[in-house]
Amino acid sequence: MNLTWLLETDSKSLRSMNGSRRNSGSSLVSSSSASSNLSHLEEDTWILWGRIVNEWEDVCKKKEKQLKDLVRKGIPHHFRAIVWQLLCNAQNMPIKDQYSDLLKMTSPCEKLIRRDIARTYPEHEFFKEKDSLGQEVLFNVMKAYSLVDREVGYCQGSAFIVGLLLMQMPEEEAFCVFVKLMQDYRLRELFKPSMAELGLCMYQFEFMIQEQLPELHIHFQAQSFHTSMYASSWFLTIFLTTFPLPVATRIFDIFMCEGLEIVFRVGLAILQMNQSELIQLDMEGMLQHFQKIIPHQLDSGPEKVIQAAYQVKYNAKKMKKLEKEYTTIKTKEMEEQVEIKRLRTENRLLKQRIDTLEKESASLADRLIQGQVTRAQEAEETYLVKRELATVRQQSEDTSAQLEQAKTTIMTLQQPQAKGAPRFSEESVLQLERELVQARLKEAESQCALKEMQDKILDIEKRNASLPDDTNVARLQEELIAVKLREAEALTGLKELRQQVRDLEDHWQRHLARTSGRWKDSPKKNTLSELQDELMSVRLREAEAQAELRESRQRIMELETQSQIHSNQLRRVEQECRGHMEHSTTLMAQNKDLQVQLKEIKRRQAEMECKSKEEVMAVRLREADNIAAMAELQQHISELEIQKEEGKVQVQLNHSDSTQYIRELRDQISELKHEICCLKGQRGVANQPTFDPFDGIHIVNHYIGGVESGQSSDDDAVQDPIQTRGNGGRVKLRPNLRVTDSEEEEEEEDEDEEDDQPLTLIVPPSNNTKSTAV
Repeated sequence: MNLTWLLETDSKSLRSMNGSRRNSGSSLVSSSSASSNLSHLEEDTWILWGRIVNEWEDVCKKKEKQLKDLVRKGIPHHFRAIVWQLLCNAQNMPIKDQYSDLLKMTSPCEKLIRRDIARTYPEHEFFKEKDSLGQEVLFNVMKAYSLVDREVGYCQGSAFIVGLLLMQMPEEEAFCVFVKLMQDYRLRELFKPSMAELGLCMYQFEFMIQEQLPELHIHFQAQSFHTSMYASSWFLTIFLTTFPLPVATRIFDIFMCEGLEIVFRVGLAILQMNQSELIQLDMEGMLQHFQKIIPHQLDSGPEKVIQAAYQVKYNAKKMKKLEKEYTTIKTKEMEEQVEIKRLRTENRLLKQRIDTLEKESASLADRLIQGQVTRAQEAEETYLVKRELATVRQQSEDTSAQLEQAKTTIMTLQQPQAKGAPRFSEESVLQLERELVQARLKEAESQCALKEMQDKILDIEKRNASLPDDTNVARLQEELIAVKLREAEALTGLKELRQQVRDLEDHWQRHLARTSGRWKDSPKKNTLSELQDELMSVRLREAEAQAELRESRQRIMELETQSQIHSNQLRRVEQECRGHMEHSTTLMAQNKDLQVQLKEIKRRQAEMECKSKEEVMAVRLREADNIAAMAELQQHISELEIQKEEGKVQVQLNHSDSTQYIRELRDQISELKHEICCLKGQRGVANQPTFDPFDGIHIVNHYIGGVESGQSSDDDAVQDPIQTRGNGGRVKLRPNLRVTDSEEEEEEEDEDEEDDQPLTLIVPPSNNTKSTAV
C-alpha cells in the first residue's frame, strides 16, 4: 500500500478512525500494545502513521498540507509521543544529557512546585495519589526546567502542559519537548513574570471579537467583562483546564503542528457557539457560563468545535500589524510611566526643597527677630549703665571738689598764724578732719562704683563681641535692606510706567476728540492727522516696550536677589557643615580617648580579678593547712585516748600507780586543749568540727570513783565504755572482759592481737560535726 494513497484516504474512513480514537482516549497513560480487535481502518491508520514516522523528513517537505490535515483529524494515541517530538524537533536535544545532573541540584522554586502538584489533574489516576510516580516525575521535570530557565523559573499553568506530556512519554523526553515548546511556540514569553505576550494575545483576541462578533463585544464592554477574565487560561494551558482531556489533547495535537493560531480559532468558535446565551447574561452569569456550561458542551467530541474553528477568519498579516500597534502602545505607556515617575520625583524634590527653604526662612526670621530683641536689650542696658556712670562721675566730681576744699582749709590751718589769738579753735580743726575723712570715704566709694561701672561696660562689650550670630544678623539686615530697596525701586518704576500709560491714553483721547471732524478738513490736514496718529501709536508702543523692559528688569532683579539669597544660604550651610565636621572629628578623638581609657580600665579590672583569685587561693590554702593541722591534732588525741584506755586497763590489772598516770593524762589533755584553742583563735571560724578532750575525762573519773569506793575486784566483770556527750555515742575498743588470775596470759595475748587490728574512734556528734574515723 503506497504512502500517497494512504495520505489521500477517504475522509469518511478518517472520521471513523477518529471515532474509535475518541473511545480509547481515556487511557492516556497506558502504553500497552493495541487491541487485537482493531478494525481494518484502524490497521490502515497504524500503517499510515508508521510510514509517516519512518519517512518524516520527506513527508514534511513534500506533503506538508496533507500532514496538517491528518493532524487536524487526530494523531493516534500510541504515535503521539514520537509524533510530538518530531513536530517540535525535540528528538535529539543535547539538554537531554543534562537532565540527571539537573535533578541533583536544588531549585529555589521547589516549594511552589510541590504546592501546585497536588492541584494538577487532581482527578486523573496518574497524578491524584500523593507522592505517586506521576507527581514525582512531574516535580522532576518542573524543577529541571526552573533550573535551566531561571528568568521564567516556575509559573502556574505550565504544570498542566508538562502533565499532558508525561501521559504520553517518559520524563526525559517530556522535558525536552517542554523546553522546545517554551522556546519555539511563544510559551516562554507567555510565562515570563511580566506576561507581556499574554497581554498581546488578549489584545489580538479582543480585536478579533470586535471585528467578527461586534454585538458580543459591545455587551462585554457594557458589562466591563474583560477578555483576560475568561481567555487567559485558554492561552496559558491550551484549553487543558477548560475542556475534557480527550478534547484538549486533540487541540494540543493541532497546537504542536500550527502553534497558537488554533487557540485564537477555537476561542472565537466557542464565543460564536455561545453568543446568544452570553448576550442575555450579566457579568456573574457569564463567569458561571464559562466555568460550568462551556466545558460540558464538548463531552460528545471535539469535531464540532474544530470544524467551527477552521471556519473562523484568521489573518496573519493583520495579527502582525496588531502586534506592532500593541508594542507601540506599550512603549508609549512605558514612556509615559517613566515621565510620570520622573515628574513625581521632581515634584517630591521640589516640595522637599520648598519645605527646606520655608524652614530656613522661618529660622532666619526668628534669628533676625531674636537678634533685634537682643540688640534692643543691650542698648537699654548700655543706656542704664551710661546713666549710672554719669551719676557716679558727678558724685566723683562733687567729692573731688569737697576734697580740694578740705585740702585748702587744711593748708590754711597749717600756715603759721600771725600775731594774736588763733584763728580756729581745736574743735573746728577736729570737725574739719572728720569732714576730710568722710570726703575721702565718699571718694573711695565713688571710685569703687566707677570701677564697677567700667567692669560692667567691659563685660557688655565682651558679650557683644562674643555673640555668635552677630555677623549673620548683620548680613540678614543687609539682605533685607537690599530686598526692600529693590522692591521700592520696582514699585516706583511701575508707578511711573502706569502714569505714562495714563498720560498717553489721555493724550490719545484728546487727539481723537480733536480729529473727530477729520472728514470735513482738507486732504493736507487729514494727512497731518494721520501722521499724528501714527506718532501716537508709535509712542504707545514705545511706552509698552518700556513697560515690558521695566518688568523684565524687575524679574532680573528678583532673580538676582534670589540668587544672592541662595548663595548666602549655601555659604551658611557650608559653614555649618564645616562646624559639624570639626565637631565630629572632636567627638571621634574623644571616642578614641574613651576607648583607650576603657581598655586601661578593663586591664586594671583583669589585674584586680587575678589578684583577688590569688588571694582567695591563698586563703583556701591556709584553711586547708589549718584543717590538716586539726586532723593531725584529732589523730593525736585519739592516740592519747587509746593510750589512756590501755593505762586504765593496766591500772585495773595492776592496782598501782593509777593516780600518777591519770594526772599525766590530764596534763596532756590540758595541753592539747590549749593547742586547739590557739588554732581556733588563728582561724576565727566558729563552726568548724571540734573535738572535746573532756569526753575522755568521764572515763578517768568513772574509773577513779570505782577504785575509791572499792567496787572493783579481781572477780568482778570489768567494762570499759567511753561515755560521750550529745546523742550518747560510744566507742568500743574491745569486747567486755572478765579478768581472772588464771586468764591473765590469755588477756595479754588478746590485747596484742587487738593492737594489731585498726582501731575506730567515733567522735560524739554535735550540732555541726559528723563522726570521724581515724
